[in-house]
Amino acid sequence: MNRYGIDIWGKQHFDIKDGKIVVNYRSKPAIIDIVKSVRKKDISGPILLRFPHLIQKQISFLYDTFSKVQKEFHYKGSFNAVFPLKVNQYPGFVKNLVKIGKPYNYGLEAGSKPELILAMSYNNIGSPITVNGFKDNEMIVLGFLAAKMGHNITLTIEGINELENIVENAKNFDGVVPNIGLRIRLHSSGIGIWAKSGGINSKFGLTSSELITAIEILKNNNLLPYFKMIHFHIGSQIEDIAPLKKALREAGNIFAELKKMGAKNLTSINLGGGLAVEYSQNEDSFHKNYSLEEYANDVVYLLQDIAKRKNVAEPDIFIESGRYIAASHAVLIAPVLELFSKEYSQKLLRLKEKNPPLVSELYELYKDINKKNALEFLHDSLDHMESLLTLFDLGYIDLEDRSNTEILVNLIIEKAIKLLADKNHKELLSIQDRVQEKYLLNFSLFQSLPDNWGLKQNFPVMPLSKLNETNKRSASLWDITCDSDGEISFDIKNPLFLHDVNLEEEDYFLAFFLVGAYQETMGMRHNLFAHPTEVSIDIDETSFALNNIKESKDILQILDEIGYDKNEVINILKEKIKLALNNKQEIEKTSSMIKIFLQDNGYLKTDIIQPDFFKEDK
Repeated sequence: MNRYGIDIWGKQHFDIKDGKIVVNYRSKPAIIDIVKSVRKKDISGPILLRFPHLIQKQISFLYDTFSKVQKEFHYKGSFNAVFPLKVNQYPGFVKNLVKIGKPYNYGLEAGSKPELILAMSYNNIGSPITVNGFKDNEMIVLGFLAAKMGHNITLTIEGINELENIVENAKNFDGVVPNIGLRIRLHSSGIGIWAKSGGINSKFGLTSSELITAIEILKNNNLLPYFKMIHFHIGSQIEDIAPLKKALREAGNIFAELKKMGAKNLTSINLGGGLAVEYSQNEDSFHKNYSLEEYANDVVYLLQDIAKRKNVAEPDIFIESGRYIAASHAVLIAPVLELFSKEYSQKLLRLKEKNPPLVSELYELYKDINKKNALEFLHDSLDHMESLLTLFDLGYIDLEDRSNTEILVNLIIEKAIKLLADKNHKELLSIQDRVQEKYLLNFSLFQSLPDNWGLKQNFPVMPLSKLNETNKRSASLWDITCDSDGEISFDIKNPLFLHDVNLEEEDYFLAFFLVGAYQETMGMRHNLFAHPTEVSIDIDETSFALNNIKESKDILQILDEIGYDKNEVINILKEKIKLALNNKQEIEKTSSMIKIFLQDNGYLKTDIIQPDFFKEDK
């Protein structure tokens, strides 16, 4: 049974039972059964399933791990965490997050004015809010207003001008001042795609000289007591623990030096985000080299060691690792619409009474191939194909001969793969792409998996069912956009094998896991495909419930969102129908048909509209 690496990336969140993926929680429902329940509500197209219990599980494990390590080291500082809203601002996630996070005093991080408004609206009073990124005066005023409302808010300063704005606004708020943080520009940097988040040339943070200037400004304006935190960030998805340890040593020493300069109320170091998530489905390509326990051990040990050597209090620890909290809670389900293997089926052969000699030889290879000669015949067939394609280019064989060549070679490769299935032929794997099955999926890669398109990020993918059946089809996945980039190609380093299914007789669904971080917020409206229908799944000891169903936006809503006047669109269509048709009944029928389509989402449907669909009794 192919487990699709579920033991690597699944972290015991999911399992396989009776050939189906199940949610490894309480009654352990099969995801295929959840999907069928959703589709019974006349919902088609892609579906995003949210599992709130996985948010709870990740938050709980994060806090429990740090608590355990702090006790082991007798660490005197506290542990705190905030969720960066940039990772996922969708209400289906955020509302669950703040509810689940309340007992932990789990907070939110905002990086823009809209995100700050969200944090002020939904964050629990007393739970921390941190504000990062560049700020204008309005955003700083919002920070003062949040403090006035009773929020535990820290404005992290990215430049001296922001600090000067805080000084001016403090004069107008009658002693109500938010906590102040300074983002430090470390010499240390991360590794990988987001390494430039750290380092001396990073976009954010104050240099050493700017830190000294900031302390002087705070002292001169009696605001030094509000300086509570320093912050650094060396990148998202930190796969190697070593750069973090180096950055911690640097930040810890800066913390101690600032304390010695008179920042008595400086109590916290914010490590930013970066906790990596394991996306790999293959043991040979792990994405990270550490566990959460190792991460917590290193953080606590290094900060405690620096505090002892510098003779300062052990700092409170803040982290902003949103990917770790959010990624696992969401699963994207995409129905398979079509398989394209039929183009090379034996019934499409058009052999003539007299075929070109090489075509006849290919047919003999196809008939006579067996386990003993499979590899030899495979080599021969590939050589014959190159020769025949050259003959076609020179005009010596016709299109029918070329078609027969392509079909026969693909049939031979398929046979060879089946005959040698128990052999470990690297060469065989390398030619799987020659006969890969193209699976057309009812979703948009650009909308739902933008990091795959933009960053080549692999997301664990597997079918929801048939996991106790043979899966020998090397697969490439196509989305329904009209862009050639909307494809997840077959990769021999990370091969995906799926099942040969008859879609006329059964549904076949693929699930993409760990899509809860960044994918929704960064999804593009390529071809104007909207966010898929989302459903929150609550699971108890006996069953599951579908909650907070939010259907994908219809075509009119999408057009309205990008700036079209939907009433204008409707009126233009009506006028064109009237001009094109003279019959009143036909005008009404055509208008009704278009109206129905406008009120539906843009994803594809597999059902066929019957001729009588728009009759009056409908």
